[in-house]
Amino acid sequence: MNLIVFFLSFYMGTSAIADSSTFSDYNNERVTFTLQNKSLKSIPLIIPGVMKPNLSPKSKSGVTFRIGQKILFKYKGKRKVLLVVSKELAGKTLDVAELIKKAKNIIDGKISTNE
Repeated sequence: MNLIVFFLSFYMGTSAIADSSTFSDYNNERVTFTLQNKSLKSIPLIIPGVMKPNLSPKSKSGVTFRIGQKILFKYKGKRKVLLVVSKELAGKTLDVAELIKKAKNIIDGKISTNE
């Protein structure tokens, strides 16, 4: 649960990356982790400068991204930040459907970022 709140906190405007100089320090450092779709629907994602993948239903995809890379999704016609890649993701498996569900609830005001 804490991991999900950590990722969603980026959506709400807080960030572990203080400024652009901090980002440039990590620009070449990469992290490998897994994006998992436990749902029965395909999940389209937006990864700026990389690709626009669709996670197939009931699938896992191993990925390697630079620290600071944003992973977005579309909600109500707008791009929303789902997460920002950080060192803490190394080796983790993220349930993308659950992250999106929680992000939508935060956007809609149904839950706060403190939950």
